[in-house]
Amino acid sequence: MKDISSLLNPVAKALPMSGIRTFFGIAASRKDCISLGVGEPDFPTPPAFCKAGIDSVREGRTGYTANAGLKELREAISSYTSDFIGVDYDPESEILVTVGASEGLDIAIRAICSAGDEVLVPEPCFVCYSPLVALAGGTPVPIPCRMEDGFKVTPEELEKYITPRTKALILAYPNNPTGGIMEKSDLEAIAPIIKEKNLIVISDEIYAELSYDGVEFCSVASLEGMRERTIIVSGFSKYFAMTGWRLGYVCAPKCVYDVIFKIHQYAIMCAPTVAQYVALEALTSSAKDNFSTLRNMRDIYDERRRFLMKRFDEIGLPCFPPKGAFYAFPCVEKLGMTGEEFAYGLLDSKNVAVVPGNAFGAHSEHFIRISYASSLDALTRAMDLMDSYITALPSRN
Repeated sequence: MKDISSLLNPVAKALPMSGIRTFFGIAASRKDCISLGVGEPDFPTPPAFCKAGIDSVREGRTGYTANAGLKELREAISSYTSDFIGVDYDPESEILVTVGASEGLDIAIRAICSAGDEVLVPEPCFVCYSPLVALAGGTPVPIPCRMEDGFKVTPEELEKYITPRTKALILAYPNNPTGGIMEKSDLEAIAPIIKEKNLIVISDEIYAELSYDGVEFCSVASLEGMRERTIIVSGFSKYFAMTGWRLGYVCAPKCVYDVIFKIHQYAIMCAPTVAQYVALEALTSSAKDNFSTLRNMRDIYDERRRFLMKRFDEIGLPCFPPKGAFYAFPCVEKLGMTGEEFAYGLLDSKNVAVVPGNAFGAHSEHFIRISYASSLDALTRAMDLMDSYITALPSRN
């Protein structure tokens, strides 16, 4: 039989496996492992949301929807976006329902990128951005973001990495993995550069509702002159505890939307119908009760966040105080270790799984990511074990 491997897409072949999935494939094989790595709410989807999906099945609403999604859902997203970030989008021509925020990111990047185009990717960041840019024919250009700057994109760093080939900037705040957030003043500092250089912004706002310490989320699209050059990608997985339903959305100016829509139309047809009815319930019916439940979940994340900060301080492990999402990103450099060495050592000796920082970019090799979308009991046991692991390190004796 002839070897067909040479016929495969060389870019796809060269992509590394996700550092998160590689590590947790190992962790999943270990009995009684305490896993603090998966970025998934530990809460089930609220019952009222689930009932809407069950009802849609019982009533036979299981066929295709319009390519762009249920009209009622797009209208609900339009209202929600207007209320939450203060930006209006036409549900008929500027809002697209997608298969999770993941599809939204993929088709937004594909709508922008051509061969040779550069896309700026602030790091540390979620693992998919650079591979998606590469698969679209573009070149991902990392912008290192430092802990001392709150892991924000500064005007100085942004200007340093822009070239004549730069086409877009990805902003993902609140940030996975750092918990960093860019407030309105931070965005206002870089907006003039974005406009002057005629860049498009892809704003990943999947954690927008999860912010703490009185920090108010600000969408870059809400700034003067930015709506017309911003693609918002968000969804229902994190705040609404709907990861497995796979439902997201894209909001974009019509000229951009038209291109994104065509890619979605050919690749996907439409997002899962049952999940769309679940999301519609989440945004509309009994909204007051729904959002009370969601705010309660956010308060529990905040309690866990504050617990972790206290424990890191007691252990003596430097950690940027996360302002959003549900991750902490402590630095282990003072222990004389990389994040990968620390993560494997902790897993082998204490059966606790965290994610090595290098999964989120080369500049994060001395960090680890911990998800506090886990019970307080699990976090307490894990931090006790981490403390004993660090105490027993040769560098501490």
